[in-house]
Amino acid sequence: MATAQLKATARSADGTGAARKLRADGQVPGIIYGHGRSPQTLTINQREIERLLSQIASGSTVIELDVDGKMSRTLIREIQRHPVRRQLIHVDFQELVAGEKVTVHVPLRFTGVPDGVRNAGGILEETMHRVQIRVDPSLIPDRIEVDVTSLTIGHSLHVRDIKLPEGVATLDDKNATICVVTAPKAEVEATPAVVEGEAAAAPAEPELIRKPKAEEGEEEEK
Repeated sequence: MATAQLKATARSADGTGAARKLRADGQVPGIIYGHGRSPQTLTINQREIERLLSQIASGSTVIELDVDGKMSRTLIREIQRHPVRRQLIHVDFQELVAGEKVTVHVPLRFTGVPDGVRNAGGILEETMHRVQIRVDPSLIPDRIEVDVTSLTIGHSLHVRDIKLPEGVATLDDKNATICVVTAPKAEVEATPAVVEGEAAAAPAEPELIRKPKAEEGEEEEK
C-alpha cells in the first residue's frame, strides 16, 4: 500500500469570494468527509499539494492528512482544476475507516516480453491501463502486475485473467480485454499492397458510353 503525508488547516470562511482569496494567496481550498464525521472545509498549501500529486497515483495512495495536528487516513476523491490555466481549484478527501471497504482505481503493470513479440515480431497493445477494485484500505495495492510472457500472435488477456491479491475484488467487466498481441504491421499491409499492384498492372477497360459511329450506320442500313 502506498502512503504519503500532507498538512492542512481547518477553515471557517466559505463561499466563492473566500475561495478566490485563498487561491490568490497560494492556498487551495478542500474538504474532508467520511463515514461518521461531518464534512470539514480545509486549506492546503498549493506548492505542497502540487508536489505531492506529481509523485503519487492520486486515486490509490493513502494520504495521511494532518489537520491542525489531528491525523486522518484519507483518499483523494476529486481534484478540480481550472480548464485553461490548470490551476488547482479544489480537492476532496475521504476519511478511511478500518474494516470499511473502498472503491479505487489501481494501475496495471505488464511484465515480461510476449512470445509473439519475441519470436514473431508482434506488437503488444495495452487496451486497459488500470482496473477498478473493491478493497479494505489497509490492502490497497500500489499496482497489479500482469505477466504477458506466454502471449502469442492473436491472443489476448482479459480482466478475468488477472491474478488479484487476496482480499481484492475487481468491479470491471470480467470479459474486458486488457491487452492483445497483434501481427506485425508489414504482414497486415502485405495483402492490400499486392491487390493494389495487380490493379495498377491491369486497369479496367473504360465503360462504353455510346456506340461507335460505324455500328450506328450499320443499324440504320438494317
